[in-house]
Amino acid sequence: MKSFLEKFISKSEKHETSERFSETEHLKRQVNALYSLLTNIYGSDKIVLKAGKLEALSLMRSDIFEERVLALQRIVFEDPTIEKVPTEDEIPKIIDDVEDEIADLIARRSVEDKLEKKIAEKMQQRHEEYVKEIKMQIIKESAGPENAQTLKKLAMLEKLEQKKLSRSAIETLRPDSFEEIIGQERAIKSLMAKLACPFPQHIILYGPPGVGKTTAARIALKAAKKVRGTPFVEDAPFVEVDGTTLRWDPRDVTNPLLGSVHDPIYQGAKRDLADTGIPEPKLGLVTDAHGGVLFIDEIGELDYMLQNKLLKVLEDKRVTFDSAYYDPSDSNIPQYIKKIFEEGAPADFILIGATTREPSDINPAIRSRCAEIYFEPLTPGEIQQIIIKAAEKLNVNLDEKVPEIISEYTIEGRKAINILADAYGLTLYKTQRAGTETDYATIGVEEVLEVVQVSRLTPYVTLKGSSACEIGKIFGLGVMGFLGSVLEIEAVAFPANEGKGAIRFNDTAGSMAKDSVFNAASVIRRISGKDIGNYDIHVNIIGGGRIDGPSAGAAITAAILSAIEEKPVRQDLAMTGEISLQGKVKAVGGIFEKIYGAKQAGMKKVIVPKENEKDVPVDLKGIEVILASTIDEALKHLFEQSESKSLAG
Repeated sequence: MKSFLEKFISKSEKHETSERFSETEHLKRQVNALYSLLTNIYGSDKIVLKAGKLEALSLMRSDIFEERVLALQRIVFEDPTIEKVPTEDEIPKIIDDVEDEIADLIARRSVEDKLEKKIAEKMQQRHEEYVKEIKMQIIKESAGPENAQTLKKLAMLEKLEQKKLSRSAIETLRPDSFEEIIGQERAIKSLMAKLACPFPQHIILYGPPGVGKTTAARIALKAAKKVRGTPFVEDAPFVEVDGTTLRWDPRDVTNPLLGSVHDPIYQGAKRDLADTGIPEPKLGLVTDAHGGVLFIDEIGELDYMLQNKLLKVLEDKRVTFDSAYYDPSDSNIPQYIKKIFEEGAPADFILIGATTREPSDINPAIRSRCAEIYFEPLTPGEIQQIIIKAAEKLNVNLDEKVPEIISEYTIEGRKAINILADAYGLTLYKTQRAGTETDYATIGVEEVLEVVQVSRLTPYVTLKGSSACEIGKIFGLGVMGFLGSVLEIEAVAFPANEGKGAIRFNDTAGSMAKDSVFNAASVIRRISGKDIGNYDIHVNIIGGGRIDGPSAGAAITAAILSAIEEKPVRQDLAMTGEISLQGKVKAVGGIFEKIYGAKQAGMKKVIVPKENEKDVPVDLKGIEVILASTIDEALKHLFEQSESKSLAG
């Protein structure tokens, strides 16, 4: 009996142990499955990172089953504060809770995935619609007014832009510094004194064409930017415009100088402005020149009313705009347009005007606001210097006579360079035809003379001073514009019956010149004691020159006296001055230009009135200026015997 009971008890214990073992193994498998599920949900790398953050990594890797269950709790519930290691009896309940939590997680993930998928689909749909809309807009905008023909013409225009010829001779040989501007040292010094300072002035440049006024102004601004205390910044603009080409409408429909307003109805403002009826301001050159220089070439040709409008801008340093279409209460008006209409556009610039006209032809109000600088006519020697420097830039050789020949046909630096460039082109043409091209072309006299003949040029100065003396012939001086010239005055006298002599004078010279002849007759009678009524006298201005003023009076007096007394007159001397009945030599205008005209004609001396002493250049070279108060003082120099034999002898 005992043996059976023991066996029964032993079998019961074994069976219970087997069941218990089977249940533990099942729990372990459940836990492993849950770990696998979590790994699939999070990924192996992320589950390790998650366990590390929750301080469950060592527990998860433990060989003790209960610690692994604790790690599972911390990971699933994301709670690192769970510290109690569960007992075997508590594990089933824990597993159920974990399974419920994982089920919720999977359910949330499933819902989130569905939502994200739907969101992605909606976003993709919206994106495709947006892209399609943008494409349609681009196609619509790009189509615009363009078609196959307009696009073809645009392509042709762009192709033409790629073709460029070499620069013109003027561009290539244009001076790059003040040192290259010949013969204008005084004008340049004055220009810099007025521009390159803390308080620059508006300036008007007077002078003949082709002497460097525009180039000097352009270089002056560059130099002024480097001067200490200058108001000009590095990018200060130099806006250049020609006064002869400026056209404007008095109604301010168009005004390239000051600016204008395009109304939205008749003039076609921008589409976005026209649709809302907003006028569009167009800024002018005065605003483009803000902070720099506005250079107006031939400012004397500018419309007189436009000059007055320009004065207003110079005073206010702003340009104002107005339009009947402007409504300040309109909320659709852009801020920049509102600012322009209400405050105006800035126009603080320095005006530099250049002109070949007389100062009297310029608006007096503009002259009163501007400093005035006079550029001097170029002498033959200065023209020759320009030619030599230009040849160096062209890298050509010159025959030694070429500069002198060119200087005989022009007093303009620009024209001289054009003659040289034409001769250079002719030289290249000849060498190419002959097959004798070299690295250095040589421009000879033959090429220059051929250019002169083809261009129908005539010598600028036909009268030249000489060391000889002649009876009844003297050189007077005239001026036209900024250029002085030599007048050839001659007189002859024949004895007549007492008191029956007559005086003849060419009427084309002008009434004032005729008055000078009669004044001269009275003066001659006083200083010589001879009655010119006993002579037939003929006075002539060779070439039919017109004398607008009395400045030839002294020269006419000397010519008549020389003819009556048969005294030879020096031919290397010219004179100017009005003659009074008392024999005084009175002041005349244009002294500066007349002296330069005499210098160009090769005169060694020039007689001017003592009253014009202040008008004589102080640093004049190459000619002697004699000041005379009376005709007697002038005659002492006129009748000096020259070293050469008189032509009358």
